[in-house]
Amino acid sequence: MSGSAPTPLGIFGGTFDPIHYGHLRPALELREQLALGEVRFIPAAIPPHRGEPGASPQQRLAMLHLALDGIEGMSIDERELRREGPSYMVDTLRSLRDEVGARPLVLLLGFDAFLGLAAWHEWHSIIALAHLAIATRPGWERAQLQQQPELAQLWHERGSDDVTPLQQTPAGHMVMVEVTPLAISATAIRTQLRQGRTARFLLPDGVLDYIERNRLYLSD
Repeated sequence: MSGSAPTPLGIFGGTFDPIHYGHLRPALELREQLALGEVRFIPAAIPPHRGEPGASPQQRLAMLHLALDGIEGMSIDERELRREGPSYMVDTLRSLRDEVGARPLVLLLGFDAFLGLAAWHEWHSIIALAHLAIATRPGWERAQLQQQPELAQLWHERGSDDVTPLQQTPAGHMVMVEVTPLAISATAIRTQLRQGRTARFLLPDGVLDYIERNRLYLSD
């Protein structure tokens, strides 16, 4: 008798400048709701859609390790930090697909990030390499999606409320998943720190202690 099918692998890319609970809680809820075997956090070395991060790649990696230490089912993948050039997600997914074969890959996105997907490098190829799981807030408006004709068409073709294909096929399906709304952003945290205000309870204590010890985000 053959072994059971491999569980889906969740992929969570980002700058994580710094990592905070607005990243961590949705990742946990998506892992639970979609029965993902693991969520890999993949920090970008050179983010293609924003300016240079306030912390170095090594510092952002260190903060990720502090945030995820001892958390079951969550790990860190450093491939984008080792790769030269802009950290395009399509390249990351291709390299992962070469490694995992037909194992389901699930790219985890916030709704705002999804609305910007059409600006991503080779974005049409992403759905062929992975499923998309879009974290939404309760009461999100589908009208927002209709303002993006290309994404609305993609959702019409690939989206549904059925999560079964995420378990049974390698890629090509899209789902929207409601998660606990946490209005926390790395930009706001950096601004608070620059203004001399505390960011306590917005991110793990170990991460905040690291930021304070290394005097990160004190200037623009």
